[in-house]
Amino acid sequence: MGRFFTKTIATAVAVLIVAYLLKGVTVDNSITALLVALVLGLLNNFIKPVLILLTIPFTVFTLGLFLIVINVFIIYLVAEIVPGFHISGFFTAFIFGLLVSFFTAMIESIIGKPQPKH
Repeated sequence: MGRFFTKTIATAVAVLIVAYLLKGVTVDNSITALLVALVLGLLNNFIKPVLILLTIPFTVFTLGLFLIVINVFIIYLVAEIVPGFHISGFFTAFIFGLLVSFFTAMIESIIGKPQPKH
């Protein structure tokens, strides 16, 4: 549970940073960013693997580039689910996904990942 909480907080902070830096992304407030992080984490853990499995032929045919479309679709889905979060287009969603991943990794490396209890 500690890992999920840490990842969600780090992602929420990353969402706020990217929304500030990237034109075309709107996040109303920090609660919205937290909801974006939560929904994004849940969709990435439960829906994304199913989409990848269902689109294996497209992914193979496009040499893996179709995974970009899946990532952008997940971000659009988050924008539809979370009120107060808006993405202006495909390219913006693509860059948003890259930057959120980058900043989340940076934040997690600074604060450290919780160690599992044995």
